[in-house]
Parts: sequence; C-alpha cells; structure tokens
Amino acid sequence: MALVTAFGATACGEDGGSGTGEGEVEVFTWWAQGSEKEGLDALVAVFEDQNPDLTFVNGAVAGGAGSDAKNVLASRLQTNDPPGTFQAHAGAELTDYIEQGDIEPLTDTYAEQGWDQLFPPGLLERIQQDGEYYSVPSNIHRANVVWANPAVLEEAGVDPNAEYADLDAWIADLERIHEAGITPLSIAMDWTQVHLLETVLIADLGPDAYNGLWDGTTDWAGAEVTTALEHYETLLGFTNSDRQSLDWPDATQQVIDGDAAFNVMGDWAEAAFASQDKVFGTDYLTFPVPGTDGVFDFLADSFTLPVGAPNPDATRAWLDTVASAEGQEAFNSAKGSIPANLEADTSGLGDYQQTAVESFAQDTIVSSLAHGAAASVSWLTDITAAISEFGSGGDVASLQEDLVATAESQLAE
Repeated sequence: MALVTAFGATACGEDGGSGTGEGEVEVFTWWAQGSEKEGLDALVAVFEDQNPDLTFVNGAVAGGAGSDAKNVLASRLQTNDPPGTFQAHAGAELTDYIEQGDIEPLTDTYAEQGWDQLFPPGLLERIQQDGEYYSVPSNIHRANVVWANPAVLEEAGVDPNAEYADLDAWIADLERIHEAGITPLSIAMDWTQVHLLETVLIADLGPDAYNGLWDGTTDWAGAEVTTALEHYETLLGFTNSDRQSLDWPDATQQVIDGDAAFNVMGDWAEAAFASQDKVFGTDYLTFPVPGTDGVFDFLADSFTLPVGAPNPDATRAWLDTVASAEGQEAFNSAKGSIPANLEADTSGLGDYQQTAVESFAQDTIVSSLAHGAAASVSWLTDITAAISEFGSGGDVASLQEDLVATAESQLAE
C-alpha cells in the first residue's frame, strides 16, 4: 500500500502551530490493513467526535511491524518534515529519536493530565527514559502467544489440549505434525523470525536472564543463549519455505485455513482469528509459548509529539484521545490488545483479551525485542540482519558471534 498523501500546504500554512486547536493533524502509523486499520478507524472516530474542528490526516505506511514506515519516517525527520505525530513502540525504540532530538518530552503533560495515575506502574516504568515520558501508550500487547488450529492438530494425531512444559516437549509434537505432512509452524519475513527468537530466548533463559541481555548482565556468548539458538534453529526447520515472501497476516492465515498447525505471533492476531471463528466457525486455541507460562512479553503502541510538529495543539488533542478511556476502549476492542488506561472498561473485551488483562496484572513482565520495548532501533536492526543471514543458510555458531558483536557494540555506546 502506498504512502497516503502527507501534509499539504494547509498543514504548514496559517493553521499550523496557530494554537487555536483548529486545522489538521497528520497521524503517521503502519496501521494500514486488517485489524490494525480497524483499530485506527475506531480511534479516529472517537477523535473526530471529541474534536469536531480538527481534521485527521491518515499518514499510514504499510509494512510488517512498521519496518517500511520507520524508513519513510526517518527520511522525513532528517529533512525537517515531521508529521503531526507518529506511532512508535514505547520503550527503548524511542532512544534513537530522543538522542537525535526528534521528539519532545511529555512529562509535564503527564502530570497536568493525570496520565501518570491512569497507566499501571509496570507500564510507566517501561516507557520512561531518564525520568521523562516521551510518548502516550494506546494499548498493551502480549507477544509470547501461540495460535493453534485444533482440527489440524487432531488430523496429525496431536492432542489439542496438550500442555507443554518446555520447548522440547513442544518440538516433539511439531515433529509428529511434520511427519503427517502438515506445516507444523507458520512464519513470515525477518521481523516475525526475530519475534520467534525473542520468545525462545525468554523460554530458555527465563525472565531475569532475558532482561539481562539488554543491560549486559547476561552474556550473549553463554551456554544458555547457545541452547536457545539451537532451539530456534530447530523451530525454524519446521516452518514454511515461502516465509520470506509473507507478512504476519499471511502466516496467521495459514493456521486459520488449516494449512499449518501453529503460529507464534502477538495478540494483534486475535481479531483475525476471532472474526474467522465468528463467520466460518473456525475454532482456534491460544497459549503462552512453551517455557514462558507466567511471563508477559510486553509491548505498547504509542504516539509522540515531534519537534517542529506543524500544529502542536492538534497533536496534543490527538494524544488526549489516545490516552482517554473512551479512545482506548474503542481502539483495543478492534485491535486485540488491552487498554493501558486503568479507567477503561474491559468487560466487553473477548475471551482472549480477558486472559491478557489477568496475565498483565499478575505475570512477570519482560520487554519485547522485535517490537521496540527492549532495544533501540539500531540494535534491533543489527539483530534482524543477523537473523536474516542465518535464515539464508547460516549456522548457530556464526549467528551467536554476530549477536555477541552487536551487543558489545551497542552496550559500549
């Protein structure tokens, strides 16, 4: 999908930065299709109801996990052409934007609006950078989720109700599915492979050692990481051969259609599975990635105030809607995530989302690598390059050497 036409002359004209609360706000996201677009549309409807004098401009750029959007955004920021606001994953992903002076701190706004009381402490802790808040979260997502088609499992002679204590137990059933001539585990392009890797690291290292990967207290050259990479290699061997030509909706659709048994994906996949179940009666199962039960692999979509935003008042109006209970109820109902706002009503959310609300409240929380919470954009880029090379025929030893080298480089900065 091509980039929707960005701000025209009006956005930079007399309305821009006027402080009147009128004019346009370009909202730059990667929510261009599927449940993500449905969530954005729901949020926009609330925004337009709350701000009838403002015009929403859709700056969405399609691409898995925002990879294409981030490239377009980087070019615009470098040429001093920021949108009114842009989507970013809360957490370490913001580091590069902060250091480059691309976004304004919002700490005073948090205090003025009471947002520091509306969001849970576990979330606030993860979106702070050096004591400052730089974005407003619209939701809370869980990344360590397995999606399964029970009919496919039964066809392969695997118990749909099986519980897996660890990755080895799960791999044993993946082997049975493979022997039955069915794709055991669907996956897509590089970022979804990084997503799978992070869940394997959590499973084999545990939450404390996984967290230590990002602050240097866990050795990337250690034996536990080697074991995780070996498990990752095994899992990748059970995946579809066309993975590089697919994005995440294609991979989840393979499970929905019965062409694959399992998929590891964040809970933004919930809307796709739930809609298929409602329309076609396609049943599905979810459970934490084996070895990660009791761990909530966290990420949050959020919105920023760019330095030089054409109309800061309009941007702040958008941020108000994003933070509001009404906005978060509408958005998360469509997107499959759960509200960050503690005052939002979650009673109408689906069965899966109810389990996510409970899990976030009681599980150990870790930050997602693939979705910007654990590592900076530059670090994630380096890891993605290493995973891409590995997927093209690399070996575990070389992959681990690459991961060690990029960690040493990033932690030395």
